[in-house]
Amino acid sequence: MDNNKIVFADSKSYTLGVELEFQLVDQETLNMVPRVQPILDELAPRGSDRIVPEFLQSIIELQTGVCNCVADVAGDLGRTIQIVEDAADSQHCYLYSSSLHPFALSEEQTLSSGDRYKRIMEELQLVGRRFISQGLHVHVGVGGGDEAIRVCAVLQAYLPILLAMSSSSPYYEGKDTGFQSYRTKLFEALPLAGIADYPMDWQGFVEEVDFLCEREIITKVKDLWWDVRPSPGLGTVEIRACDIPSRFSEILGLTAVIQAMVAFVAENQIPWRRLNQQLLRYNKWQAARHGLNGMFHDPYGLLRSHSQSMSQAAEQLFALIQPLTNRFQTMDHIDDMRKVLAEGTSSDRQRALAGQGSTPRFREMISRLRDDYWL
Repeated sequence: MDNNKIVFADSKSYTLGVELEFQLVDQETLNMVPRVQPILDELAPRGSDRIVPEFLQSIIELQTGVCNCVADVAGDLGRTIQIVEDAADSQHCYLYSSSLHPFALSEEQTLSSGDRYKRIMEELQLVGRRFISQGLHVHVGVGGGDEAIRVCAVLQAYLPILLAMSSSSPYYEGKDTGFQSYRTKLFEALPLAGIADYPMDWQGFVEEVDFLCEREIITKVKDLWWDVRPSPGLGTVEIRACDIPSRFSEILGLTAVIQAMVAFVAENQIPWRRLNQQLLRYNKWQAARHGLNGMFHDPYGLLRSHSQSMSQAAEQLFALIQPLTNRFQTMDHIDDMRKVLAEGTSSDRQRALAGQGSTPRFREMISRLRDDYWL
């Protein structure tokens, strides 16, 4: 690959773009169903290129345009969700927001068409077939390639706090996994995924991508499935570590936290350094396994305590970024995230609604979570 092809695009700092992946569930059985193409066919006359298929036909992705603020994200997503909900209703299915369906079987899912999906699944085999999860991706505009690398490197250390707050995947194929975010463990089985060892600057990143492309390990930057990565074509950093919450207010809350975190790192010129990879993996494990009750050890010392629960770390994170959330006028969204700390995450609600017996009430759980989506 010619290095000159990897150019970090200009973007307005702290603008936002959000991608949501929804499950399509049958209105009667509430199981995942492969109906994405009929929905896209119905929407085609409207000409939206921001409603797209995913690698399974039972998943649909909704994308915002470039948004100046969280309020713009709310309006953009709200309109798109309603359009897709109407189209899904005509196909006798619902949109369901959670990072794992509680009882859908991976072996029953249908791969979407397209050479890229076929190539990926041919390589991944059983690991890929088991990966029937959905996530929340948030893009934030930054001021250049070097800044993007520094923001990614520093932000990566605090992603477990976001993961703990967003957790929504305790069940898999009818079983309680014991995790708050089992999606995280499925994702880590993928190649080139998860925690990254960032180069020191943008030129180092370009050289690394060039190296991997020359050896046909990847074909483009998007093949690096890192928890947070630069998105050169958009001029953003893309945060990919979160589960997708089951409430719209929490999606907006996480977006507000992420926007402020990116601005904090960018404007405070926090110098990044190579961190102990075992510590990063331990923090991530704690978030995926225990959620808000997991332990967080602060690698940079930005929070008041070096070792504390994820819930306590989240409160200190909110205090750290408060000048930014005041500036962005997103304090109401931070308050919504404080409610998560007090009342529990989607994973906590799922377990409470499904019950602890030998036959969890999954259908009732899905129905209730759908009813509560706009709370």
